[in-house]
Amino acid sequence: MSQQIMALAEKPFEKTDVDEFEVGDTVEVHTKILEGEKERIQKFIGTVIGRNGSGTREMFLVRRIVGGEGVEKKFPVHSPQIAKIEVKKKAIVRRAKLYYLRDRVGKAVRLKERRY
Repeated sequence: MSQQIMALAEKPFEKTDVDEFEVGDTVEVHTKILEGEKERIQKFIGTVIGRNGSGTREMFLVRRIVGGEGVEKKFPVHSPQIAKIEVKKKAIVRRAKLYYLRDRVGKAVRLKERRY
């Protein structure tokens, strides 16, 4: 019963215009950043290596390589700070979590692209 009450309470805060994306996809996450009184949008482009949670608590983990160093960021799907999520490429993966990409360097990080 308490889960049903929580679901009803969270329903108004869920975004309806979220793009469908899966683990392995290359996404461009547009986040709103507040600097003083100005607001700007910053992009973070990388591969989704994991998703967890459900409803308004759903999160996804994006990894990219910057200057030879791996950078990972965790984003909430339904956050008001996220302007939009664009899917750039889809990939064929056979796992729910792609943590093994952390150990790989260079061309070994590439995933096989899904043609659709």
